[in-house]
Amino acid sequence: MASIINKFVEVCIFKFENDKPRYLLLRRAKEEKVYPNIWQFVSGKVHVNEKASESALRELREETGFEPKAFWVVPFVNSFYDPEHDDINMSPMFAAQVEAGCMPKLSHEHNEYEWCLFEDAIRRLLWHGQREGLSIVHQYIVKGEDAMKFTRIK
Repeated sequence: MASIINKFVEVCIFKFENDKPRYLLLRRAKEEKVYPNIWQFVSGKVHVNEKASESALRELREETGFEPKAFWVVPFVNSFYDPEHDDINMSPMFAAQVEAGCMPKLSHEHNEYEWCLFEDAIRRLLWHGQREGLSIVHQYIVKGEDAMKFTRIK
């Protein structure tokens, strides 16, 4: 029987430029064994004895060098099945706002980045869960003042 676990987190990063939100997408390096060359958010594993929110902040720093201006838990949990381990993974999503004009310092996991408008980001993301998560960030965090107040962590 498949186990339900939480091994991963995702972080949707955004900034405002000319009053428009732009979302950071990272392209996985072609040398990566899992999903090479796909566009994604910051993502990574939860370490033992680490809260998901702590993992998200750590991964944000490791993969981009960013310190968030603001940080939210997103009212969305992505899920996927891992047939190799027979696990159903529940991956909580977070959102991080960074300062306008800042650029990421990529880790070895990624070879390219792009700041995208919402419509462009939706088209580049491969998985339905990623698109759904971005839509929720866009609607409830970036544009939704009431929801943003209740889900802000930092």
